[in-house]
Amino acid sequence: MENFLALIERLINAYNTNIGTYLLMIVLIPTGIYFTVRLKFLQTSQFVHSLKIISGSYDDPNETGDISHFRALTTALSATVGTGNIAGVALAIYWGGPGAIFWMWVTGFLGMINKYVECTLGLKYRKVHPDGSVSGGPMYYMVEGLKDKLGGGLAGIMAGIFAIGTVICSLGTGNMAQSNSMADALNTSYGISPVISGLVVATLVFLVIVGGIKRIANVTSKLVPFMAVFYVISAILVLFLNFEQIPAAFVMIFQDAFTGTAATGGFIGSSFFLTARFGITRGLFSNEAGQGSASIAHAAAKTHYPAREGLVASVGPFIDTLIICTLTALVIVITGAWSSGLKGVSMTTEAFSAGLAPIGLSVIAGHVVAIGLLLFALSTAISWSYYGDRAMGYLFGKKAIKPYRLVYCGFCFLGAIWGIDLVWSFCDMVITFMTIPNLIAMLLLSGVIVRETKNYLKQKQNDFN
Repeated sequence: MENFLALIERLINAYNTNIGTYLLMIVLIPTGIYFTVRLKFLQTSQFVHSLKIISGSYDDPNETGDISHFRALTTALSATVGTGNIAGVALAIYWGGPGAIFWMWVTGFLGMINKYVECTLGLKYRKVHPDGSVSGGPMYYMVEGLKDKLGGGLAGIMAGIFAIGTVICSLGTGNMAQSNSMADALNTSYGISPVISGLVVATLVFLVIVGGIKRIANVTSKLVPFMAVFYVISAILVLFLNFEQIPAAFVMIFQDAFTGTAATGGFIGSSFFLTARFGITRGLFSNEAGQGSASIAHAAAKTHYPAREGLVASVGPFIDTLIICTLTALVIVITGAWSSGLKGVSMTTEAFSAGLAPIGLSVIAGHVVAIGLLLFALSTAISWSYYGDRAMGYLFGKKAIKPYRLVYCGFCFLGAIWGIDLVWSFCDMVITFMTIPNLIAMLLLSGVIVRETKNYLKQKQNDFN
């Protein structure tokens, strides 16, 4: 069995190194730049308006949809704010050095506009079922939006590839990576066996996801704000205690982003590539902007205006990557934990331990990371089950959803007991199965996005007059 897993890991790493990474770097960043310029930096010019929408100022319970703007955002955020913010940041620094964080910031800023685009399209082309519930996401805007451009057959194949990628990705990024990191943190901090952790996590996830999107949204709308505040306050405390190191940390991040001083790199060229590669891939894993997953959750929002929900979605990468990931990164860099040789959760735990030492609270570092990771990862696993639900429903109909949920919980257990490198390599691979077709569809539908944006901004201006 060990030889078989080693072979699988080598094949996956070969794909990631020689194919997947290049595809992401060639398509993801340029797509974000293209939409940022074409939509005139919409992610910054409409940021305040986005916050106003999230606050509930435009909510109408009578509009079509399943959940409010705020619950759509928290459901999507719960799927993105997870192990990528704790273990993922540490792994990016471990493989790519502190400079990898710069490239995470790039994916975060450009991810705001990518998420606006994909979630606007997701709501515009969503399907309303006879019972009033809705389904949406890239598979729907590929079929409906691209049938005239590509023909129904090719558009259908593209949507099918994305839906299959979503199912596989839900078992990887949304599932095994989460349970693996949870098991690692609980084992490191409390000595709990990964087998026990896996069984408990799989059971908790099952109890929530059997209730569908409304129960998921109800749980995540309460869990996400609490877990974010808990972790952010802990990180800010470390930064406050080590505030004199913060400027040097930013200098190191910016310098290493271009000089390529990676922790495990060789010569300058290869190190720079590792820095950019792991910053971009870990950034995408963290905020999922361009991957298309969040579009599935935001398509369930109660609104008649696709662009309005797109603006709500654009705030996601700001919270996830530009705030939470940055806090984790600064804690790791200013405490020197990035050069400790530790990997993943262990590096982050060491960083909090060193950061809290001046006030004698290093003993609670393991609790901060373990509890934060447990809440983050559990919410991610819960929300990603919904993405897989919608994809399975699209591919095989409603009859396939219940069996999928059972398989999903089984993979929660597997992720907890598998090795960390295999799990994360698998996640990097399957992300491309969703991201590449989704980015292509977004570019092909750019004209639709421009029209929707202009119409909404005009409507917004009329409302204020």
